[in-house]
Amino acid sequence: MNPAREAELTRRSYYTATVPALAPRSVLQGAETADVCVVGGGLAGLSAALELRARGFSVVVLEAMQIGWGASGRNGGQVIVGHANDAPYVDQLGLVEAKRAWDISVEGTDLLRARIAEYHIDCDYTPGWLYLAVNQRKARELQSGFEFNRDQFSYPHQTWISSKEIGNCIASPRFVAGYHDARSGHLHPLKYTRGIAAAAEKSGAKLFENSRVTEIVRGAKPIVRTAQGSVSCQFVLLAGNCYLGNLIPEIDRRIMPVGTYVVASNPLSPALADSLIKDRAAVCDSNFILDYFRPSADHRLIFGGRVSYSTMTPIDLDNSMRARMLKVFPQLGSDLKVDYSWGGFVDITMNRAPDFGRLAENIYYLQGFSGHGLALTGIAGKLAAEAIAGQAERFDIYARLKHLPFPGGKLLRTPALVLGMLWYQLRDLV
Repeated sequence: MNPAREAELTRRSYYTATVPALAPRSVLQGAETADVCVVGGGLAGLSAALELRARGFSVVVLEAMQIGWGASGRNGGQVIVGHANDAPYVDQLGLVEAKRAWDISVEGTDLLRARIAEYHIDCDYTPGWLYLAVNQRKARELQSGFEFNRDQFSYPHQTWISSKEIGNCIASPRFVAGYHDARSGHLHPLKYTRGIAAAAEKSGAKLFENSRVTEIVRGAKPIVRTAQGSVSCQFVLLAGNCYLGNLIPEIDRRIMPVGTYVVASNPLSPALADSLIKDRAAVCDSNFILDYFRPSADHRLIFGGRVSYSTMTPIDLDNSMRARMLKVFPQLGSDLKVDYSWGGFVDITMNRAPDFGRLAENIYYLQGFSGHGLALTGIAGKLAAEAIAGQAERFDIYARLKHLPFPGGKLLRTPALVLGMLWYQLRDLV
């Protein structure tokens, strides 16, 4: 990723503006030894470190920037069950294994709430999530998925909302039907990530910042090198997603960095914020190029929806996002302002299912969360820790999924994806 572009994307983050500045952690200098070296200081890597320490492993975490600097600290804050696409599990593994993967994702939301309670993480967690359709065709598709989750995955925590009832759940003319998920919710992701990092550090994991990995020497005892130091270890866990760049070419080609953008409005009156969405739940529409939004603890509207498949930041982001907010909530009118806007990159796979696996018996990786990772990253770290400790059954449900590389290689895969997304945008409009 381009450092200058990334710096611009983080400069006006609401999340960064609403947490205290922290002194930087140490840069890795000299030689370290650990049972496990984790590459990436986001939620997947931190969760793995926390779980590995609970199992008695010594752990070093290497973060190229600062802890929570990537998607873990910049996302839309929505904690959602399931995966960005659950169909590959059914198609490739069958219904029984697909249900096991679904149940693991549900466990991920439970794990998140349990960690908030256990480690006393003040991160504004609010239960409830609405998945809504903007027309009747999409409502029928959404209802089919709702019924599949209920009947095939035996998931009882979702409630269908008919066209007659939708006005009781959201004060918007845009939506015609959908469902409410009581097991999902939303939070302040940077506060949560910092809380998990503090818990991992307190458990004995060593966290180094500004320590970009430049090389991994594979073998019986891998060596992970940075510009100023190295870690000799028994196992490596790669949890840097698209920010690993060309470090591991054989998995890099199976993911694609996609720019995603979020804004925060000016503070609304508490009564107005309460009136927009019942019980202040998070919301996502079912379009392929989707909008997602939620109220913050300080009564702002946190709204995401612009994406860039070319990695170029959209022009006039503030005004274009304000227009999208007003399309959903026209009653906000001229008083609506955009106080913060920021973005970052998520990694998507061709089938939008997560890509977990091994490069060798002692090198594991977690990637491809496809914009659906706030809860899944936590449980993914736990699965990786289980596998390193010798209990790989649950990890291997994910590892058995087949993933295709993006076509066209480095030069052509971005233009090809842009063209594909234009088709989906036209399909959403039609």
